Amino acid sequence: MPAVATPSMGGPLPLSQLLANVVHEHPGDRLSLSELAGLLRDRTWGGLLLIFAAINILPLPPGATTITGIPLVVLTAQMAAGRASPWFPARLDGRGITTDEIARLVARLLPWERRVERILKPRLTALTNHRSARAIGIVSFLLSIILWLPIPLGNHAPALSMTLFAAGLIYRDGILVVLGAIATVASIILVSLTFGAAWLALLLALHHLLPV
Repeated sequence: MPAVATPSMGGPLPLSQLLANVVHEHPGDRLSLSELAGLLRDRTWGGLLLIFAAINILPLPPGATTITGIPLVVLTAQMAAGRASPWFPARLDGRGITTDEIARLVARLLPWERRVERILKPRLTALTNHRSARAIGIVSFLLSIILWLPIPLGNHAPALSMTLFAAGLIYRDGILVVLGAIATVASIILVSLTFGAAWLALLLALHHLLPV
């Protein structure tokens, strides 16, 4: 898996600018996932992970993550396997993503990038190399499974964790990877508590309906 944010002599374009260029230069209203991966060039893995994780941070109707989580499951499984480039099933690849969705993501991403662009920089880069990227893929795969399951409030915390991991890969900033790891632990605790509370409520309801 190639490094995800190899700086050029003039520094890499901010991801929001790169995505804005994709929207501006693409003539259609929808891109296949393989087209998007090609346009992201050396930031394919981190860029795709951030796009699909960030989508799941947005308010979504109940059950929507069973659809929006599928690209994350497919993507992170390949990251965990250490593939050099992503591959998507034909049906998922053709469904792709609309340029309008990318434009809305850019609108949300740009203010955040402007606030933190002076802070983000290559550091602790051992946490963003090939081996670490595979470890991030394994953790993100588990998070994407949690996100994909219909657990109440189970999408935001895992999506935030993966967004931090993605930004760490994009900017080769190990501090963001550390924050992503902390957020992962918090996500698992939060989702476990939510799932436990829902299970307890179900048991109480069954006990009430079917008294012994």
